[in-house]
Amino acid sequence: MATRICQRWEQLQNRGDKAFIGFVMAGDPDISKSTEVVLALAEAGVDIIELGIPFSEPIADGPVIQRAGERALKNGAYLPAILEMVRQIRHASQVPLLLFSYLNPILRYGLERFAADAVSSGADGALITDLSVEEAALYVAEMQRKGLDTVFLAAPTSTEERLKRVAELSTGFVYAISRAGVTGVREQLSESVTPLLRRLRIYTSLPIAVGFGISRPEHLAELAPLAEGVVVGSALVRCIEEHPENPAQQVAELARWLCKGFKMNPQ
Repeated sequence: MATRICQRWEQLQNRGDKAFIGFVMAGDPDISKSTEVVLALAEAGVDIIELGIPFSEPIADGPVIQRAGERALKNGAYLPAILEMVRQIRHASQVPLLLFSYLNPILRYGLERFAADAVSSGADGALITDLSVEEAALYVAEMQRKGLDTVFLAAPTSTEERLKRVAELSTGFVYAISRAGVTGVREQLSESVTPLLRRLRIYTSLPIAVGFGISRPEHLAELAPLAEGVVVGSALVRCIEEHPENPAQQVAELARWLCKGFKMNPQ
């Protein structure tokens, strides 16, 4: 059975639209407000939401997302609490949810247990940022047994063999990193985006979403002819940081603003 992620891509393709994917750190600033943020983003028209699982050593994250992870951990946003948060979201919304994690929290929780509990909570898949495709066979097998999507990262520095393997192991979509380095807001898109997308398209017919450094409507408009979706993370997380008392309304307004010029039918 197709996940909500795959179903959403099919819906978008049928109407000739693009996917706006939003990343937020689960539990930032706390579980209750984070749940409200996810529901507000879904209501604002965000197609897929990546829920970050906070980790104490986030080597791929820039300072904005690092601070969000610290706030979330301080308020008890560990994996069991986040899975319960997903269950609560499912009472109100069927927005596709992708768990976004480093490998360590998954291993500590237990891979089989993680896959089983992810399904039962209502998650649709996972992206493990520091899991290389060369070492992902057991993870992919367990996730596929549970009907969960496995999204992998493709970078401008990836070899052709690595891109091919990323394409083979990914389901749902492929996440193309726009540039080398850590996450964070940037004024301009990297020149490495277009060559990467051309290389990656050779190996996959899956939708490709571009992330890292996307923070303005013109970035999304520039990517619209090149990719099926975009991922916005640091800009949304920074908005939450700047409005800790009422983040849901503010982040929803930001999402609607960002969609201008990208989506055919923004809400």
